[in-house]
Amino acid sequence: MNTSDKISMKTEEVLRVELEFFRQEHSDLDQAITVLSNSATTDRLVIQRLKKKKLQLKDKIKRLEDRLTPDIIA
Repeated sequence: MNTSDKISMKTEEVLRVELEFFRQEHSDLDQAITVLSNSATTDRLVIQRLKKKKLQLKDKIKRLEDRLTPDIIA
């Protein structure tokens, strides 16, 4: 195994850790949005910001998944 293979593997490992972190954060935001939506003192602006952040995380997750999934030539 040469140096570039080691770097490539480390990069993939880092991407997988980041992916898992972003998935957990996305899930946490989803729970927070649900709780805030069900509370009597709902602040729509806060919920809107959380939803926007959740969408940004979804985009990051998709990009990481695309980088980790090899292209398949049909």
